[in-house]
Amino acid sequence: MGLLALGLGGSELAFGEAIIAVRVWPAAEYSRVTIESDQALVARQFLADNPPRLVVDIESLELSPALRELVGKVRGDDPFIAGVRIGQNQPRVVRLVIDLKQAVAPQQFTLTPVAAYRHRLVFDLYPTEAQDPLAALIRDRERAEALATRSVQDALGEFIARVERPLRPATPPASGPVAGLPLAERAGPPSIPEPGAAAPPRLSPAPPSPVLPPDEQRSIDRLVVVTIDPGHGGEDPGAIGPSGLREKDVVLALALKLRDRLNSVPGMRAMLTRDADFFVPLHERVRKARRVQADLFVSIHADAFFTPAAHGASVFALSENGASSAAARWMANKENAADGVGGVNLATVKDAQVQRAMMDMSTTAQIKDSLRIGREVLALIGQVGALHKRSVEQAGFAVLKAPDIPSILVETAFISNPDEEARLRDETYQDRLVEALHTGIRRYFARNPPLARQRSL
Repeated sequence: MGLLALGLGGSELAFGEAIIAVRVWPAAEYSRVTIESDQALVARQFLADNPPRLVVDIESLELSPALRELVGKVRGDDPFIAGVRIGQNQPRVVRLVIDLKQAVAPQQFTLTPVAAYRHRLVFDLYPTEAQDPLAALIRDRERAEALATRSVQDALGEFIARVERPLRPATPPASGPVAGLPLAERAGPPSIPEPGAAAPPRLSPAPPSPVLPPDEQRSIDRLVVVTIDPGHGGEDPGAIGPSGLREKDVVLALALKLRDRLNSVPGMRAMLTRDADFFVPLHERVRKARRVQADLFVSIHADAFFTPAAHGASVFALSENGASSAAARWMANKENAADGVGGVNLATVKDAQVQRAMMDMSTTAQIKDSLRIGREVLALIGQVGALHKRSVEQAGFAVLKAPDIPSILVETAFISNPDEEARLRDETYQDRLVEALHTGIRRYFARNPPLARQRSL
């Protein structure tokens, strides 16, 4: 009997519901633990102190190797979970103990089968004080300014230390707007010469480094803020290419590159709806953009179709009067189903009727601006690769329904097409695509400067 038990797998050892898979999704915003089974699981949870931990009792279950795999799924950089312990608390009751690194507000819910998933028992561990995207944006800007100032000062100090300054200039003083200014005010961020190399004869003028008073440091009302939304994430992989490239991974890579590119532009700042592999519900993506009073919302995707022949990039805007084509309607329905795959705790979406009303307040002006920016971006993407449609299409994408923010959804390529999947995987092609998006966004704001907003905490 002992040899027989050793030869059995996880599903045979689990009397009752069989465990199919266990997953952990760590992120700065929240960490998610998912237990997938062939039948719906019932669980009770409570928080305990000294040390802080979440205790979960799962009914109608016997301990199995598949469930034990959860112990090894925890990463060291998980901001919330320190470790997991599993044991048979009672007959047919498995106790799961999640050791915590900080206080959390846990949420537990179940998901019915959808797409490739069976029944899922989900635990979302949120911080007791939720992150504020506007506060994060302000801190990011202040940190970037401080680093830039320190970098200039360090480079300048090192340069001055290497240069032997004569008591009298060997040549007549330079004329022009920098004549007579001290070296520190004339010099820009210089290149550091190699030891023994001759010092450059002239120094380029530096842009002034503004020093803002404390009250202005907390304001970003003059910034142009762009919200970048990498589609899918976490439990929702999005479309998957022939060789296994996942949409959620490639669009995150593109979004990170685009964020860095936009952040290098003076007066412009980019915020990501997700910066790692975790799921964000559609309404939460819109809420984040509205919280920072974004001037533009760009959702990035790489979709699939039934046949590998479909190819080309597309740009979509919202429609009030139905989709502009059957393909656009199909695409919107597919993207709007992301909440079901990614897993949304419906109990936390308070007053669903109010949520739907907010999402349906889209205005004609918002759609008009979205079409304008969409045309700018589409024209430049067409210089990088093929276009699926040469005009901006429209459909009822839920993620584009912020009533006061111009919003576009960019389908970068069909990941189901082997050639386009290979291009999406290529770093050079990614860089060209990001440059097209960056240039289109800058051209739009150059021709349509946004009104200043008061973005104070």
